[in-house]
Amino acid sequence: MDRFADEALIEVISGNGGNGCAAFRREKFVPRGGPAGGDGGRGGDIVFVVRRNLRTLTHLRYRQVFKAENGRDGEGRERYGRDGADAVIPVPPGTVLKDAETGEILHDFGKNEGDMVFLRGGNGGWGNVHFKSSVNQAPTRALPGKSGESRKLRVELQIVADIGFVGFPNAGKSSLLGRFTNARPKIAPYPFTTKIPNLGVLRADGRDIILADIPGLIEGASSGAGLGLRFLKHISRTPALAFLIDLSDEGCLEAFDILLAELGAYSLELTEKKRVVVGTKLDAEGSAERLRELKLRLSEEQVQGISVFSGEGLSGLAEIFNRMTDA
Repeated sequence: MDRFADEALIEVISGNGGNGCAAFRREKFVPRGGPAGGDGGRGGDIVFVVRRNLRTLTHLRYRQVFKAENGRDGEGRERYGRDGADAVIPVPPGTVLKDAETGEILHDFGKNEGDMVFLRGGNGGWGNVHFKSSVNQAPTRALPGKSGESRKLRVELQIVADIGFVGFPNAGKSSLLGRFTNARPKIAPYPFTTKIPNLGVLRADGRDIILADIPGLIEGASSGAGLGLRFLKHISRTPALAFLIDLSDEGCLEAFDILLAELGAYSLELTEKKRVVVGTKLDAEGSAERLRELKLRLSEEQVQGISVFSGEGLSGLAEIFNRMTDA
């Protein structure tokens, strides 16, 4: 299985234009034919296209250089060179192109998902047919093709979803995603099962709501501890968050404060998003009492208890998700 890739360094090079041709007509009974050199073809472009079936940048790890085809040279008898083929680079939604050296954002496919010509190929050179004049009936001049462009890029992926699941490892995020959607995340009763963000689509009241299961955070994640820091950036575009709290854990009452503090340490904007607190594993012994205590402690928050195993509270949570994402 390929390792999840959300960053890649690549070099892109557009094609050179083909050279113009200096040639003359050589036909029977036309001993001194005029110029007949064709133009060179245009170099291929570098084109980025958004592919919604892509989830990672793994394909860019295996090929770091993308070069468009050069235009063909012009030929005699006014034959124009063929244009070079474009180099088409597929990327998933949410991809950001940055200058590899300065970090400047060059294009954001989270805001603009259309295909984009990033680098234009060089124009083809003129053949000598363009330089014929009244004073020069046999020009030998032809122009070379223009060179293409090159750029080194840092390509980054930021998951685009309507609601992001955040919580400690083994809080039930993957189980909830699997129950609500057709996603099949890896689920097991030990921490850090989720190594990559998983996406799923919840159909609620005729609307599609994209849910993202983000790898579990631990205390200190904003400073680089655990797996959380690498994936905190994926929540930045998510307009709403669901904080999943494991009700079978005796420390569940402090969990929300710790999670919110970690998000705030990474970016205060994350603490201002719409949110719901979800108490999971309501079927576990003692969890009902902990849910009541959690609601009292977080009286100003929206709290919903659920059990993925029994289905309790799931319909109510789906309604909450629908309201949270209703424009």
